[in-house]
Amino acid sequence: MFHLLDIIGTMAFAMSGALTAMHKRLDPFGVFIIAFVTAVGGGTLRDILIGKTPVGWMLDLQYVYVIILGFALAIVFRKKFDKLRTSLFLFDTIGLGVFTLIGLERGIIYGLHPAICIALGTMTACFGGVIRDILCNEIPTIFRREVYATICILGGIVFFILKKLNLNDDVLYLVTSIVIITVRLMAVKFKWSLKAFDHK
Repeated sequence: MFHLLDIIGTMAFAMSGALTAMHKRLDPFGVFIIAFVTAVGGGTLRDILIGKTPVGWMLDLQYVYVIILGFALAIVFRKKFDKLRTSLFLFDTIGLGVFTLIGLERGIIYGLHPAICIALGTMTACFGGVIRDILCNEIPTIFRREVYATICILGGIVFFILKKLNLNDDVLYLVTSIVIITVRLMAVKFKWSLKAFDHK
């Protein structure tokens, strides 16, 4: 289950990055680079911080193949995705839920405090998108009023609460990812946001 979620998250973020890059009218090479950094940017930063080098995608080419596949699918079906305004958001949301879990688990494997694990989960989920948005000349979603990183933190808290109940790992991963994805969908539907600071 965990490995399957990892692959789904990688492809989801790769497609999210590719669709964003195409919306910005980048050439195919530019689209691929944006897809790649969106998919592995957060995980790369996480692995460097915890001293896990070479980073994950350098040791397992399966991730590279999945990113290439996500890139190709985004190219081939771009017109259909353009018609579905929610497609980019949905891919991003799936990636958000899955990558939060991956960061949490990585922190647990390294014996880190739950608060640090939650920070790693948030970083894994969000920083690929931060790099994507910066390269596409956008203010990163994580820094705007839209609830984004806060959802990852909430998901991390839910994860550790459920872990105390000694649930089966597959159930734990599934419930946590569903919570993150559901709250993200509700946040957008009901326009939940954090109040921005007044510059005056």
